[in-house]
Amino acid sequence: MKKKLISLLFYSLFWLILFYLVRLYFILVHHREASEFGFRLMAGTFTHGIRLDISATAYVLAIPFLATLVSIWVRGEWYRHFMRIYTWIIILLSLAIVVGDAELYSYWGYRMDHTPLLYLKTPQEAAASVSTGKIIYVFSAVILLTVISGLIYNRLHGKSFSDSGPVRHRIPASILMLFLTGSLIIPVRGGFGVAPINAGTVYFNSHLFVNHTAVNVVWNVGSSLFHSRPTENPYIFHEPDKVRFLTDSLLVQGDSTLKVLNNGRPNILFIILESFGSSLIGPLGGDSLTTPNFNRLADDGILFTSFYASGNRTDKAMPAILNGYPAQPAVSIIKEPRKTQSLSSLVRIFEGIGYSTSFWYGGDINFANFKSFVIASGFGEIITMENFNPDDFNSKWGVHDDVFMQALQDSMTSVREPFFRVALTLSSHEPFEVPMAPVFEGTDDLTKFRNSVYYTDKTLGSFIDWAKTTPWWKNTLVILVADHCRRNSPEDLVYSPEIFRIPMLWLGGAVDTAGVRIARTGTQVDISKTLLNQLDIKGDFPFARDLLSEGSNSFAFYTFNEGFAFITDTSSVIYDHKAGKVVQSSGSGADFAEQSGKAFLQRLFDDYLSR
Repeated sequence: MKKKLISLLFYSLFWLILFYLVRLYFILVHHREASEFGFRLMAGTFTHGIRLDISATAYVLAIPFLATLVSIWVRGEWYRHFMRIYTWIIILLSLAIVVGDAELYSYWGYRMDHTPLLYLKTPQEAAASVSTGKIIYVFSAVILLTVISGLIYNRLHGKSFSDSGPVRHRIPASILMLFLTGSLIIPVRGGFGVAPINAGTVYFNSHLFVNHTAVNVVWNVGSSLFHSRPTENPYIFHEPDKVRFLTDSLLVQGDSTLKVLNNGRPNILFIILESFGSSLIGPLGGDSLTTPNFNRLADDGILFTSFYASGNRTDKAMPAILNGYPAQPAVSIIKEPRKTQSLSSLVRIFEGIGYSTSFWYGGDINFANFKSFVIASGFGEIITMENFNPDDFNSKWGVHDDVFMQALQDSMTSVREPFFRVALTLSSHEPFEVPMAPVFEGTDDLTKFRNSVYYTDKTLGSFIDWAKTTPWWKNTLVILVADHCRRNSPEDLVYSPEIFRIPMLWLGGAVDTAGVRIARTGTQVDISKTLLNQLDIKGDFPFARDLLSEGSNSFAFYTFNEGFAFITDTSSVIYDHKAGKVVQSSGSGADFAEQSGKAFLQRLFDDYLSR
């Protein structure tokens, strides 16, 4: 029995050392960011992160401890073989998470949780987000690191769990093992405290990258998977009466609205632009070369200049745009059909007053439970990649935007009015491989992204120019809005307002004025109320405001995976829930912004849980 316990001790050390080494791997992959903080800070990630390393090790040890208990009574070499197979499997799974996380971090800006695992239900769509070269690299790295780690285990522990003979005093030995197995709950929880350990426990610095490096990503995935469907609100900041008072004050509606449409029942065409951010839009102070067509179209309509995405992914954007429902941290309502079915829907409202409705997307809407959401929204017609000729599949996602927009154009040569159409582009999504000679020279991700946006912008300009020649144009409101933005470099902070600021442009023959700029601060959530008030149509969207009403408050609330932002005309506050504090603030009234943002999130999540 003594030998078995010594073997388990050294086995524990093996995993602790491995978790230390994978943190070093993360630092090496992101050496450019790590080098900005110096040796002392990065060394601190190891000392502060050890609590999660120990917790992760305790999780791994649970099954070996139970196997040791069985080996007291069942002799044989099965014990050694079992430990070898189990260890290799856990090494493979752990390193797949580690390597995948290191790559995703460059795009998402936070450590991997259970969310990417949801996309494995549609592996073809998941793979479409990544270039072939990246897939080969990730696969090769996982296999190579697994083989190296596995061989080291075989070298160090290959014979450690051999059955050396019967165990004396089986009953006391069994009681001891049961006690030790039960004791694993202490390191699993992170100690004897009332509250269990969490990712924020290892945060020790004001810089998000440093804190993220301290997180054990294997532990983070397991923990988030276990807690992926919260049953209680984790965002309790105020008493319910205070929450109600603050949010009611924020969401007060104005008595009148500025009318900007010349038609009470116009056709509605949403074109949702993949990853278009303000940094690439000239009239919003961004790059003037990447989106020349959007820039020129801005002079033809109404441009909202202080407009923000509700979240950082398409699955966060669509409920915000079509249902007036804000994004939540860590979870996504689109992945829960029962909850999405309970949301108010612009589509159903317009369907109910006689509009023909359709949704257009050149990719596979089975991705991220998107299909159930689109169906629940109430679209009368749904067009996806399945409706295109396979010969036209020139993108990993399906069909590129030139093929897609041409098909949309062809379908609208004779369209029943009034119509409510939603078209979602895809070509400016990773891996940014578009059927166009590069306009901007370079092979880095930012340059490839700019080229892909330029390409989509070109197809957009051609479509709008054609639409202006059609009979239905004079009766149509076109709403151009991005689904979200993206980090353009590792230096971009994942929660920064610059990352969430996006364009929204209203144009078309139904727009009464051109070249107008609306500076009121808002988000995608506010589209629903703003649009319906223009048309004097009622709708139940409790989190939305009319951005064209002087009586509405000017603010934006958005969420990222670990917190929220609350932005007003005079201040901005970024709150990190895992750190339990404000990580960025500016302007006058920051305390009010913090309290308002907390109240808004608390009320939102209460509503989310109630659905």
